[in-house]
Amino acid sequence: MDIDLGKKIRALRTKLNLSIKELAEKSGVSTGLISQIENDKVVPSVTALYKVAKALNVSVGFFFDDEPSLSTNPVVRKDERKRLLIDRSTGIYELLTPDMNRNIEFLYIILKGGESSTEELIAHTGEECGYVLKGHLLIKVGNNEYYLGEGDSISFDSSIPHRYINIGDRESHSVWAMTPPSF
Repeated sequence: MDIDLGKKIRALRTKLNLSIKELAEKSGVSTGLISQIENDKVVPSVTALYKVAKALNVSVGFFFDDEPSLSTNPVVRKDERKRLLIDRSTGIYELLTPDMNRNIEFLYIILKGGESSTEELIAHTGEECGYVLKGHLLIKVGNNEYYLGEGDSISFDSSIPHRYINIGDRESHSVWAMTPPSF
C-alpha cells in the first residue's frame, strides 16, 4: 500500500489552519521533522507519527486508509490483506479487517529477531490484546515486563506506556486487537 504521508499531513494541517510551528507545539515533534515529513524527506517513527496524528485529532490509520472499503464482504483473504509499511521497520503489519474504519483494530504482525513495535514506549486511549502464534515477545507495560511464547496472550490498558520486542533470533508472529483503533 503506497501512501503520500507528507501530503496527507500537510493537507490536514492546512485544513485545520495550523502552521508547522503550531503543529509542532501541539504534538511535541520538532518543526524541522514535520517539515521533512511533509516534504517526503523522511519517514517518521511510529511514535512521531502517533504524536502528529493525535495533535491533528485523527488516528494513525487515517494516513494509511485511502477510502472506506466499498465492499460489504466482511471476509479478508490471506493474500488480500492490506499491508502497512512502518517507518524504516522491516516488520510486517497486516490489517485483518477490510478497512480501518472499524471500532476495533485487528492486526497480524511479524517482527524479525530483535525488532520492536516502536522505538520508545507509547500510550493511547483504550485496551489492547495480543496473542503470540510463533516465536517470543517481551511486552513492556509501564514498569512491568512480560515474556510471551507461542500460545501465550496478554491484555492491558493502552493508556499505560507500552511496547513489544521480539527477543528471539527468529521471526515472531502475533495477532493484536486494539479498541478504539489507534494505529
